[in-house]
Amino acid sequence: MTGQRHAATESHRSFAEPVRLDLSDPDTLRRLWDLQRASYAVEARLIGFDGIPPLHESLEQLRTCEESFIGVRDESRLVGAVAWTRSDNGVLDICRLVVHPVAHRRGVATALLNALDSIEPAELTVVSTGTANLPAVELYRRRGFVPVGERRIAPGVAVTLLERRNASASKPLHNS
Repeated sequence: MTGQRHAATESHRSFAEPVRLDLSDPDTLRRLWDLQRASYAVEARLIGFDGIPPLHESLEQLRTCEESFIGVRDESRLVGAVAWTRSDNGVLDICRLVVHPVAHRRGVATALLNALDSIEPAELTVVSTGTANLPAVELYRRRGFVPVGERRIAPGVAVTLLERRNASASKPLHNS
């Protein structure tokens, strides 16, 4: 049984440690753009709305966004990324969390959020996701986020706003 559990864990996590992404590198930019299009296409189907802004973002818009990124790769492909900003008052805003459909249920999103917590500790972290994107809502709840509101973005489409307070968080070691 232990051998089976170990094998399952190994296949579950077959990707590299998260690293910062440099969007000034054209190859990295293209891989991230492809990844987010694949990821947001799944969310669009889940929530019944294809007007998700990053789904229609150009390469140039992505390259010039004011967000910091970390990502994970498997053998040859970028399979996940998380982007964030930090406000002047220290609030960490998770702007996007994307996982390639081939890497769903492999712990990619959890690894990215763990890495983000490590490099950017925050007293308050906020995120929003499609209310009908139940896998994302559940992921954030498991990570200690609580829903604090909901906002309609189109007829029949809502976004849930979530936040997590961490009184023991220290200031980040560096700003991005």
